[in-house]
Amino acid sequence: MARKRTIVVVEDEDAIRRGIVDTLRMAGYEPVEAADGESGLEEAGRAGVDLLLLDLLLPKKDGFDVLAELRLVRPALPVIILTARGSEDDRVRGLRAGADDYVVKPFSARELLARVEAVLRRSPERPSPVVRMIAGDTTVDCARREICRGETDRATLSEMEAAILERLAAHAGRAVSREELLSCVWGLRDGTIETRAIDMHITRLRQKLAGSSSDSASEWILTVRGKGYMLGPGVTVITDGESTGDEP
Repeated sequence: MARKRTIVVVEDEDAIRRGIVDTLRMAGYEPVEAADGESGLEEAGRAGVDLLLLDLLLPKKDGFDVLAELRLVRPALPVIILTARGSEDDRVRGLRAGADDYVVKPFSARELLARVEAVLRRSPERPSPVVRMIAGDTTVDCARREICRGETDRATLSEMEAAILERLAAHAGRAVSREELLSCVWGLRDGTIETRAIDMHITRLRQKLAGSSSDSASEWILTVRGKGYMLGPGVTVITDGESTGDEP
C-alpha cells in the first residue's frame, strides 16, 4: 500500500489552517501544521515531506524568506503559496523565488485540492535521489550501479538499467508506464523507439536481480497489466537518508 503524501501547511490564522488541514486529511493526505515561518521551515525541511503550502504574511519569518531558505536545503520540494496578496508583483516574485503555484485567498477546498493534485502530478519529474535498494540478501548500490550479494557476489548494471530501476524506486507504490520510462529515461517523446525496448531491459534487469530471495514478496519488478511496471512491495528504498517500503 502506497504511503500517504505528507503536506506541510504553514498558516498563522488558526481557522484557515484548521480548514486546510481538515480538507487535506479528508482527501487522503497527511497534513502537518505550522503557525509561523520558523517552525514551518523546520517542518518542511524534514525527510518525507511531499509538498509545502505556504502563507506569505507570517510571524517570526516571512514567507518569502522561508521559501528562499528552503530552496537552499530542499531545492526540489514543491511549494504552493497561499496568500491574500493578489498583486501581479507578488505572484511574479513568489514564482521567481521557486514556488510552483500561487493561490489567492479566499479559495475553495475544491480549488485547493485541484492545485495540490496538479503540482504533485508534476513533482515526479524531480524525485529525491535514490541511494540504494534492498530486498532479501541483495542490495543495489545506485552510485556504483552495482548489485551486491554477500561479500563477493557482484553484478554491474548498465546506465539504462540503473536509470529504469531508479525511476521505479523513486515512484514505489504506483505503476510506471512504458511511455513514461521512454520519456524520462530515454528522453524520447515522439515514439521513435518501440516500447518493446523497455521490456527487453526489464527482462535483463530481472535476470540480474534473480535469486535475491526465495520469498515471492521480495520480487523486484512487478508487471502491472495494461499499465506498466512497479517496484515490488518487498523492496526497501533508501533516499536521502530515509527508508520507505517494507523492511526485508
